[in-house]
Amino acid sequence: MLELLPNFNSDSKIPLYIQIYNYIKNEILSGNIPHNSKLPSIRSFAKDLMLSKNTIEAAYEQLLAEGYVKSKNRSGLYVTRIESGFKNINENLQSSSISMEKPTDCNIKVRYDFSSGQIDLTTFPYSQFRKIVGRSIDEFSSELLLYGDHQGDYGLRHEIAKYIHHSRGVVCSPEQIVISSGTQQSLTLLCHMLLHNHKNAAFEEPSYLGAKAVFKHFNFDISPIKLDMDGINIEALYKCLAKIVYVTPSHQYPYGMVMSISKRLRLLKWADENNGIIIEDDYDGEFRFKGKPIPSLQGLDNSNRVIYLGSFSKSLMPSMRISYLVLPKSFLNIYEKNYKIYEQPVSRLLQKSLEIFIKEGYWEKHLRKAKILYKKKQELLLNSLAEYFKENITIIGADSGLHILLQIHTKMDEQELIEIALKAGIKVDSTSVNWMNPQANSFPVIFIGFAGIKIEDIPYAVKILSNCWFKT
Repeated sequence: MLELLPNFNSDSKIPLYIQIYNYIKNEILSGNIPHNSKLPSIRSFAKDLMLSKNTIEAAYEQLLAEGYVKSKNRSGLYVTRIESGFKNINENLQSSSISMEKPTDCNIKVRYDFSSGQIDLTTFPYSQFRKIVGRSIDEFSSELLLYGDHQGDYGLRHEIAKYIHHSRGVVCSPEQIVISSGTQQSLTLLCHMLLHNHKNAAFEEPSYLGAKAVFKHFNFDISPIKLDMDGINIEALYKCLAKIVYVTPSHQYPYGMVMSISKRLRLLKWADENNGIIIEDDYDGEFRFKGKPIPSLQGLDNSNRVIYLGSFSKSLMPSMRISYLVLPKSFLNIYEKNYKIYEQPVSRLLQKSLEIFIKEGYWEKHLRKAKILYKKKQELLLNSLAEYFKENITIIGADSGLHILLQIHTKMDEQELIEIALKAGIKVDSTSVNWMNPQANSFPVIFIGFAGIKIEDIPYAVKILSNCWFKT
């Protein structure tokens, strides 16, 4: 029987399933695991490593999705034949000095992670998705081996169009959807399309650093626009030179307010009057915990002014790397004329598997389960903050999304708070990095993401934070 001995680091910021996936992948590429070798069963491998079956299953799913292994009916997973040229690539990667981990104090163990970009891995239906990936290979193997549509497979675009119309009020056809490998890749394509006629772009202040970075890469001049309690300040937007504006109306990043319907209509009016373009990033619009969701800007737009961005990274799994953009009909000719030659970056196997996952109802079932869990986590977090911090904080942005902000009533600055928390084994994030012109606030503001932390750990982690920031 094949014996696998991964050397994983439980203190690493890289998830365990990724470490195991990387180990097996490297062993395959180096030839240490030969073609047609059978991987250990999930149960036995998990037992050998003293890890959960979910962790092993997630690693195997990634190997299967990327074609390093294949499933044989009721027999298990077997290593596929990899061309020998990949071995040199792998050796080059291993010899590189580039670190894949974020720099941190190597002597500090993060026990509780409140950082951004996390999800709860326990909500993902690994077993069901694995079966769907296997079905996709069995039923569509010849089709999936060929190049696909440059916009993404039509079947997936059709399912996305139905889903976002039902859930977010987006009005579009599959022909308007372009599949991409991430929000920044979507924005890169948009910058290529917009650069010839635009040199300025407006952003909410503060706003998502990763989006601004893409526009800066293309040498756009960025105009930061201040926020009101219900979203971007429209009067300030009228005064700036930009005819492009990037907004996060369903859950402003990072402050969390929801753009009111009246402000959405005023923003659309600005676009009409100024021949403007609105980029609507609906990055976690599925997760609203109070009241009914407000329709997307795109669904309210009658003038082809809104480009809608969506992603499965927060609601499904980040490693899937499937995002999408909905182009206005007026942009389709530009896209077809100039960007049709671009290859589709997302695996056809993943596209087909996600299409089936959505079409057969597993996606909505998973989303309902995730919403229930995240709502419970948020409620427990808010209750714990009230219990342990009392009047020492102000909570910002608790109506929707997978994070909140804490304004800490202290004389310490943001960096001091982050470092003190890290020394106590708790990871929290900065908000100041999202500002172009950081405000001289009376109190620092800290980012608290609650998606990835175990629900049972929340009260204890909050208590530790309170004790280390306000020593009693």
